[in-house]
Amino acid sequence: MPKIQTDNYDIIVDGDYTILNDYIESLNPSKIFVIVDENTEVHCLPIIKKNLHLDFISIRIPSGEKYKTIATCTALWQSLIENQCDRHSLIINLGGGVIGDMGGFVAGTYMRGIRFIQIPTTLLSQVDASVGGKLGVDMDKYKNMIGLFLEPKLVWVDTQFLQTLSDYELKSGYAEVIKHALIRSKALWNQIANKGISLEAHSWTRLVSDNIEIKRLVVKKDYKEGGLRKILNFGHTIGHAVESHYLDTASHLSHGEAIAIGMICEAYLSYKKDLISNSELSELTSYIQNLYPENKNLSSISSELIDIMRHDKKNVSGIILFSLLDGIGNCNYDIKVDMADIVNALSYYDLVSVDEMK
Repeated sequence: MPKIQTDNYDIIVDGDYTILNDYIESLNPSKIFVIVDENTEVHCLPIIKKNLHLDFISIRIPSGEKYKTIATCTALWQSLIENQCDRHSLIINLGGGVIGDMGGFVAGTYMRGIRFIQIPTTLLSQVDASVGGKLGVDMDKYKNMIGLFLEPKLVWVDTQFLQTLSDYELKSGYAEVIKHALIRSKALWNQIANKGISLEAHSWTRLVSDNIEIKRLVVKKDYKEGGLRKILNFGHTIGHAVESHYLDTASHLSHGEAIAIGMICEAYLSYKKDLISNSELSELTSYIQNLYPENKNLSSISSELIDIMRHDKKNVSGIILFSLLDGIGNCNYDIKVDMADIVNALSYYDLVSVDEMK
């Protein structure tokens, strides 16, 4: 049972549920609320009901990034009020990144803050979203614009939930595994690259634990994202713009697909800044493109994407700032990039994606 300790809470991977029961009992909550969506209600809630020997009230919200809004939060707050949730209650967020981000935000703002536990059920949320204390919701087409930093009482990771996921969902989370390797661990990069693109080759307990540890160490040094933590945004400046652009369209992308696109584009920017070699660019482009063979014509929407990038939270005085690789396994942040190079990066992606389709 890997147990990863942060300064204020524990992250337990594949632990005995007796530990979870004992911990919740020690909190002595007046009521327990479990937030689910229609997917986790069917596939994950039965596991919790079987193993959590405590009474709770489940509240269901619709799944998907497009419901990560203040409107959904309002519905949750209303449900908590109707069920007499008080300041001594406990919220358990059972789901992926949307439920973790939004459920934590709701807990942190209800009655000026009540306790919550994260139980991430997707690979994306297990290796990334549930760790680090970032909570929030989207506003208009801009991701995570409204939110706060607040840590849970506990993060409980059960990798058996990954068995309920489609290959599509696993790949969405795996993009963050690739990102962690590229920015912080050349050894992890070599490991995943040597295993190829078959996700079945991995031991999930080990892989999830290793990725949590990478993120934990970065967050420990820079909790409020004033410096080093910005490296976790590699691939996300362009990736979030692409994800937001296609969010309400028939060409909707998963988070991982969008971040994969972003990593290819931002690796190109790293190359243009002489931070990685041409061979490194080719190596990681080939690996990512083989796993995420999207074919988007980004050049045709470059102005729209740049407009979205201008609202990125890392920017200063309207200047778009990037986190770029400094060799595989390292990353720098707050790097200014010319608009022409951003457009060229989008064109680079178009070129390699078309070549891959041939």
